[in-house]
Amino acid sequence: MTYANQITILRIFLIPVMVLVFFLNQENPRYYLTSIFFIAAITDYLDGYLARKMKQVSKLGKFLDPVADKLLVVSSLLLLLVDNNNVIIFIPICIIVLREVLISALREWVARENFKKPLDVNNFGKLKTLFQMFSIGFLLFNGTVFTISTYMIGLYGIYIAAFLSLISMIIYLGNVIKS
Repeated sequence: MTYANQITILRIFLIPVMVLVFFLNQENPRYYLTSIFFIAAITDYLDGYLARKMKQVSKLGKFLDPVADKLLVVSSLLLLLVDNNNVIIFIPICIIVLREVLISALREWVARENFKKPLDVNNFGKLKTLFQMFSIGFLLFNGTVFTISTYMIGLYGIYIAAFLSLISMIIYLGNVIKS
């Protein structure tokens, strides 16, 4: 078990902790919830960095990392829907979740069909992840910083993340069609 894989597993274990904190501590702003989320989000960068730096890239890590990412993102988005049950937040969340499901299915299909070129992460996907993580954090915090609503910042950001999700999905689909 590599250090990178242990960090990925930590991200998975932080998800139920985050859910418990959400339901047990309904204060706004949510310092503990947001802290747990950002720690989990940082592990996404850290595990990949360590795997490459220490030359510990593994098949388990290539499988677990995207699964952990999707579990973190989807569970966080579901918490946001519990908190704010309205169409304004539902639309970008729906786009992001449907994109994640489609890309996961597409990756599985590409692997089964033994395509020559696997579906690697593209720059739009990385940018989408960055916007997504920061936006979710702002939305989960749901307070004010210097009289600025973190919810509004997160809402604008999640729409940008949804747009980038669509662009990266189109790129993935284009790469499959070309293969």
